[in-house]
Amino acid sequence: MIKVAVNGCVGRMGQAVVEAVLASEDMELVCGIDPHADARVSAATYPVYENLEAGLAASEFDVVVDFTQPDVVAESISVALRAGKNCVVGTTGLSPEALEELATQATGDACLFYAPNFTTGAVLMMEFARVASPYFPEAEVIEFHHCNKKDAPSGTAMHTAQVIADARDFVSSAPGTETEIEGAAGARGALVSGVPVHAVRSMGFVASQEVIFGSLGQTLTIRHDSWDRSSYMPGVLLGIRSVLNRNGLIIGLENFMM
Repeated sequence: MIKVAVNGCVGRMGQAVVEAVLASEDMELVCGIDPHADARVSAATYPVYENLEAGLAASEFDVVVDFTQPDVVAESISVALRAGKNCVVGTTGLSPEALEELATQATGDACLFYAPNFTTGAVLMMEFARVASPYFPEAEVIEFHHCNKKDAPSGTAMHTAQVIADARDFVSSAPGTETEIEGAAGARGALVSGVPVHAVRSMGFVASQEVIFGSLGQTLTIRHDSWDRSSYMPGVLLGIRSVLNRNGLIIGLENFMM
């Protein structure tokens, strides 16, 4: 049995991970970790600790799954890796440089696995975008998320833009911020590695993203929609199972899918 701790177990994604782990025949939910635990988890069948240090002192587990907040995720990962625990991280807001620095803190054969997105459809969307990128001179990314998301653009959008840039040997000639009219700064979105990225936040969305490619006389649109957080769970469980046989830093669910 794979022994799992869920950091951020009270949050929406954390609760979904808890349910998925409990339903998995090859996993055991050892504990949850969340400083905001209250009556919502008082009837839980697993212990919940205020912080990761307390969880480490009281429990033994193989993998920490982290869906917390951008302002606390780095500290949590550091604690887990220094304790030799494998980490599966879905909290966005960490740069590649920050992830590389965190990975150096791992002891033993601990693996730090970070995925900008855990849905298989989103991973395939980014792979399709990688294939299309060299054939279209223009590309833009538009992402749509619920109004309570803590960061903008999303980690998936940032990663998609980087994937597009890395697959090209040219830079887009589309107008950028230099064409924005006075009083309308931001109309062209954020330029991420030369690719315009636009973030929409509104009630009614869970997580959706479009990649729009353009060339003379044609456009190609690749879109992925996630309507329920359960869509992330197969990827999370794949990450939990896969890190046990890996070490060091791994970024992207495609490393375990393809």
